[in-house]
Amino acid sequence: MRKMENAIETINLTKYYDEFLAVDHINFEVKKGEIFGFLGPNGAGKTTTIRMLISLTKPSEGTAKIFGYDIQSQTIAAKKHVGIVPEISNIYDDLSAWDNLMFTGELYQVSKAEREKKARELLELFGLYDRRNSKAKGFSKGMKRRLTLSMGLINTPQLLFLDEPTSGLDVQSVLIIKDVVRELNQKGVTVFLTTHDIEEANVTCDRVAIIHKGKIAAIDTPETLKKTIQSVQSVEVAFDKTLPKILKELEKIQSVNEVRKEGDKFRLYTHDPANVLSGLWEYAKANGLKPVSLTTLGPSLEDVFVKLTEIEVKTKKEEF
Repeated sequence: MRKMENAIETINLTKYYDEFLAVDHINFEVKKGEIFGFLGPNGAGKTTTIRMLISLTKPSEGTAKIFGYDIQSQTIAAKKHVGIVPEISNIYDDLSAWDNLMFTGELYQVSKAEREKKARELLELFGLYDRRNSKAKGFSKGMKRRLTLSMGLINTPQLLFLDEPTSGLDVQSVLIIKDVVRELNQKGVTVFLTTHDIEEANVTCDRVAIIHKGKIAAIDTPETLKKTIQSVQSVEVAFDKTLPKILKELEKIQSVNEVRKEGDKFRLYTHDPANVLSGLWEYAKANGLKPVSLTTLGPSLEDVFVKLTEIEVKTKKEEF
């Protein structure tokens, strides 16, 4: 009997485009039943990795397995277990929502009776059943995204690839998609999620891999990754009023490494939050300021991402 503890396993997976090394001998596993986040800056190798995993691009070296099936030598068997929701819509605008699902079901060799039953369930689930006979070109971006997700689920996959599923969508569509993904996962569906929304990955994913320049920079649970850079702590404060050049003044507080303005709050990065709190209190008293809110924060997944991918975050120093 085939043992399938992992939904995905990559073995030195590599892709060259001429002389350019897009994906560099990466090795990782995605466990059955988990939501796995795949993060990285633009050009890091995310899309190329996915294209290899779903057999749209042939690896230059190495391989991968989907539920134990090799993506190169057992392509059809591997793809049978997979649903794909690409970032760029794969909807046929001149077809109705219903016909898009029927066509996708035929491609996956789902029987007529099963695809009709599944299509009704999915369209009802995503709030599209009343528009089932409408052409997709008249749908909003959020409705199209929900239809794309329905198409990715028509074959009842065990593994779902989601590429930026909620990017740029209205609040209603985002909530519907998140609820459905959570429900699918609770039923045992493995989810491979790429997203630019780091907070989405933080609250959604069981584990996260960060890819940078074609290599896996880190892979672990969000909370464990945060602990790896515990020195990146911060104090967040909001005052009852704002003074001229307040950013520069806050930067002078002892043990403050950097200050960022975030909405009506200031975030002071430090390795010594206690010392910064003391300095903030003295600064507030000296300048007649009253703290409206004051919070100490550990490192975020965004901090981990920035540090591991060497992205320089430059905040414009506004003058007040």
